[in-house]
Amino acid sequence: MPRRLPPLLAVRAFEAAARLNGFSRAAEELCVTPGAVGHQIKALEAWLGVNLFERGARSVELTESGRRYCGEVTAVLERLESCSDEVRRMAQTNEITLTAMPSFVTRWLMPRLGNFQARHPDIEVRVLASVPPVDFARDRVDLAIRLGSGSYPGLVARSLMPEHYMPMASAALARRLGRAGPADRLLASNLLHDEYEVRIPDQIDWPRWARAQRAGSTTDARWRRGMRFSHSYLTLDAAGAGQGVAMASSVLAGRALLAGVLAPLSDAWLAGPYAYHLLWPADRPLNARAERLASWIEDEVSVFLGDMKRRFKLPQTPA
Repeated sequence: MPRRLPPLLAVRAFEAAARLNGFSRAAEELCVTPGAVGHQIKALEAWLGVNLFERGARSVELTESGRRYCGEVTAVLERLESCSDEVRRMAQTNEITLTAMPSFVTRWLMPRLGNFQARHPDIEVRVLASVPPVDFARDRVDLAIRLGSGSYPGLVARSLMPEHYMPMASAALARRLGRAGPADRLLASNLLHDEYEVRIPDQIDWPRWARAQRAGSTTDARWRRGMRFSHSYLTLDAAGAGQGVAMASSVLAGRALLAGVLAPLSDAWLAGPYAYHLLWPADRPLNARAERLASWIEDEVSVFLGDMKRRFKLPQTPA
């Protein structure tokens, strides 16, 4: 069934006249005569069956119907303008925009991104480090990486990798502490804490790790003492600098662990409740450039998880 749309040139003339408070100003913007604007608006009023303007000797004012219609028309035209700009941008550029949380960007993505650029020099990658939920249209984002349960309404979600946790410290501090068996050995250390970038339930922290490992009394206030950091990458930087012991994520600490900058203080990983996912809008299929970046990320994840499994017995089961 064909759409019953009003004459679009008339809608454009009406929006301009309402926004600019007059037919003459609208005519200047649209490069037509005031009479032409008036004729277009009369045609729209006839199509709608209502008066949109009250016409005076020297001025025009919106009627109540005109005000209501103007609000809706303005929103529709702004959306049309935005999506048209987006289509033009995608056609005219080789840029791909990816957003991820700051700690994931700094600790996992950024050290590897040069490999993608070397392999695909024709694709320009723009990275946004952000925490809030992604507004793909507003932020002009092609792909997002987020930590969560996998439930993302309206989005396609490819699972990348789960998180696992264990205590880690700098290599020098780890040698002094040995394996983190006795709880007292850890409690006597300077514990480092994340104040997580995203507040989601059941994140692994020192008290939860102690409870899972049955490492002494989980109500001991010492499990909550120590330095606190607003981002996980800061916590891991402090641990690498020998400032204390971090409850570290396999994903965020993995590269430092493989390089020997950090060392494990336990033989057992504790599975976290969430996993990293690659996201994009379900109603917007990936273009070829975004698909290349997505495939490269999945390949890098596969290599990383294989290295972590061989070197540090990282479980491959989902969190």
